[in-house]
Amino acid sequence: MAYPTQPVLVTGGTGFIAGHCILQLLHAGRPVRTTVRSESSARRARSILVRAGAQNVDLLEFVTADLTRDDGWLDATRGTAGVLHVASPVAPGRVENEDDLVVPAREGALRVLRAAADTGAPRVVLTSAFHAVGFGHGAVDRVFTEADWSPLDGPGMDAYGRSKVLSERAAWDFAERHPQLELVTMLPTAVVGPVLSEAVTGTNHMLQMLLNGRMPGVPDVAVPLVDVRDVAAAHISALGAPRAAGQRILVASQEAATPLREVAELLRTTFPETRAGRPVRRVPSGLIRAAALVVPAARSMVPDLGTVKRVSAARQHELLGISPRPWGTAVVDGARSMVERGLAG
Repeated sequence: MAYPTQPVLVTGGTGFIAGHCILQLLHAGRPVRTTVRSESSARRARSILVRAGAQNVDLLEFVTADLTRDDGWLDATRGTAGVLHVASPVAPGRVENEDDLVVPAREGALRVLRAAADTGAPRVVLTSAFHAVGFGHGAVDRVFTEADWSPLDGPGMDAYGRSKVLSERAAWDFAERHPQLELVTMLPTAVVGPVLSEAVTGTNHMLQMLLNGRMPGVPDVAVPLVDVRDVAAAHISALGAPRAAGQRILVASQEAATPLREVAELLRTTFPETRAGRPVRRVPSGLIRAAALVVPAARSMVPDLGTVKRVSAARQHELLGISPRPWGTAVVDGARSMVERGLAG
């Protein structure tokens, strides 16, 4: 297949999903431009990619740009074949001031979109999340699709979920006013899979806690999982798939969410040498509800106790040709990458 000679811009080059996007683009022989906050971040990103076996590293260039500032974004988007806007601010731990997360996510997305529109980039693929679709609805028995939006004040919604809803809605409003710029939003479920560095983030952190014994018991919740490699492939496919323009696209390994106890049991049998090899203990739902009175993390679990979310990811097949890996492959490969890096202790 002949690809455009212009680079693909991938924002947030040190990130988990972004790193896998860059690896796959370079493997295909496509020039890549990626944003970092500083020269030291560029050196770190290059080192991470080389250690991960990146090919065609000479096709990779870095530009300095920060989601909270206008500087650098016109240079970043100019002359590109398209933009994968993967970067998003994620505040560690509890967020005291929700605007510290919501405002940078929304304004950062708009900053990238404005620069893309001003420099003639043909399409932006923006990473949203299943948080913008299937959270805050309470215990409902139905299949979530791209037509669903998470209510901002629904049960279990947190600052991260609201940041995803508000930034994605702002992106669609912008796209409506700038029809020359094609927009696609990707809605991955909980992303796991091989880590590329010592930074363990998102749902992979849950796997790490099971491996190192810091999660001594599992609640009665189910998690809709997806492999990071499939998420990256979906983003790249969305750059050029003609029918993807103007679409929201869910990316998931299967329709039904996976009970966390099954994830813990898989890790127990696959990695018996780790603390995950201990018998899996369940945390009673009543204890979670009691803890929710004082612990925000427990409070966010309550609406999902005893429920199994279901996701229709038909568009990932129909529009992008993605046939995702089974959730077990994603979990085992992600956990093994942590064990091999000494991150499971």
